[in-house]
Amino acid sequence: MKHALLFVLVLSAYVLAGQNGTPASVGARSAGMGFTGLTYDNIHSAFTNQAGLARLKGFAAFAAGEQRFLLSELQALSAAVAYPTQSGTFAVTVSNFGFEGYNEQRFGLGYGRKLFDKLSIGGQLLAFNTSIPEYGSKLALSFELGMLATLSKDVDIAFQLSNPVRIAWVEGENLPSVLRVGMAYHPSPIVDILLEVEKDIDQVARAKVGIEYQVANPVDIRLGATTGPTLMSLGVGYQIADKLVLNIASSYHQVLGFTPAAGIVYEPREKQKKNENPASRSNFF
Repeated sequence: MKHALLFVLVLSAYVLAGQNGTPASVGARSAGMGFTGLTYDNIHSAFTNQAGLARLKGFAAFAAGEQRFLLSELQALSAAVAYPTQSGTFAVTVSNFGFEGYNEQRFGLGYGRKLFDKLSIGGQLLAFNTSIPEYGSKLALSFELGMLATLSKDVDIAFQLSNPVRIAWVEGENLPSVLRVGMAYHPSPIVDILLEVEKDIDQVARAKVGIEYQVANPVDIRLGATTGPTLMSLGVGYQIADKLVLNIASSYHQVLGFTPAAGIVYEPREKQKKNENPASRSNFF
């Protein structure tokens, strides 16, 4: 009975949080900014839009987790590593969601490359594995593609297409085919505003907004909101070392409650100049 109830909760959580076939957890930075991230140009791009990987300066890694609606059975964990080469940046991602009666893993091999100084593309090969003890396991393969472009010193645009081919996940259900488009506006070196729209072929479109404000050199404050369902989020990023950042966040659903998230990021960064283009700031991650 407990497993049946938790299985219903798992399915409900996915319906409410964006459907299956999406990353179990994209990190606390994204969670604190309304689950935006298409225009990121850091290690989180391994999940949100692999085109951003092309701007990495060196080896980077992150690990993150969240506990949806404060239920231990709805725990999501994710990790990624990326390494830039002369041929582009390669990344490996892994995530896990579920409990003993229902478990879902997602594995990815991503790649990002600059075509021009202000334009990059990327993609990821994906493997989804779903396991239910009474019914066995199901493996599905898919991919996603993305683009990131800088229009000016203040504006970036991006898009990503996930699971463009209809692939069966479980009986009667397909992996969702999702198109995401977004824009980042940088009105000053200490403020980022992200706007995104996400459309699942079988669902209504969702709008997302995220704001990040650097209140002090090591501290970022983040706010965000999404529609379909309506979620509000708040987050903080703290630079605890030269290449190490701790992120914490929480989102709130008016019926199901809070989802806390936390993550740790390792990423090299260049010293920031006062007048540098905010789009290239690597301390905002």
